[in-house]
Amino acid sequence: MKNRCFIKKDDKVKVLAGKDSGKIGKVLKIIRKDKRLIIENINIVKKHAKPSAQNRQGGIIENEAPISWSSVMLMCNKCMTPTRIRMKNLDDGKKMRVCIKCSEVIDA
Repeated sequence: MKNRCFIKKDDKVKVLAGKDSGKIGKVLKIIRKDKRLIIENINIVKKHAKPSAQNRQGGIIENEAPISWSSVMLMCNKCMTPTRIRMKNLDDGKKMRVCIKCSEVIDA
């Protein structure tokens, strides 16, 4: 089975489950192999780092951790709600993502 995810980089998504549920963020990276997303300012974890050449002082570093793409929903720009999407074929052969609620084309 293919790893089908209709969410793309730079899309706005709303988190539905977990400690950050209800928050909205921008997708920074998609990890298709693990079916996960990295979202800006969502699922922040703290990592303890030893002093090294790149990080002379060391200390506690905060980074975004991946979150499952089944826990997020794409936000529509027109109706400003989390929505499912439908793929629509255009006349010139291109496929576009369309909001189910308002039938607006979602661009990335």
